[in-house]
Amino acid sequence: MMNLITSFLITITLPMLIMLIALTLSKKMINDREKSSPFECGFDPKSSARMPFSIRFFLIAVIFLIFDVEIVLIMPTIIIMKSSNLMVWMMSISFFIMILILGLYHEWNQGALQWEN
Repeated sequence: MMNLITSFLITITLPMLIMLIALTLSKKMINDREKSSPFECGFDPKSSARMPFSIRFFLIAVIFLIFDVEIVLIMPTIIIMKSSNLMVWMMSISFFIMILILGLYHEWNQGALQWEN
């Protein structure tokens, strides 16, 4: 029992001691304006380092991820077809593809797939 308590104390105190040492050593002593500003070849930046993010790019990335997940879900259905009831398989895959088509139609109607604007 004493061995268990000793090992427990070592596993708790040793990481805490290492984290405390790392925290004290990593503190910055002097806040320098040049060190905290964005680096642009040694000169002051001409414009803001934070450029506005295009929401269009974000929507395209989300749609791409959704279609990737859909493909990952559809791929195993071909292998499952041989070992399951054909009628149940056909109904389930038809239902799944119908949901995907309805989602695509909704995205199309909302204008998320218009690239020119």
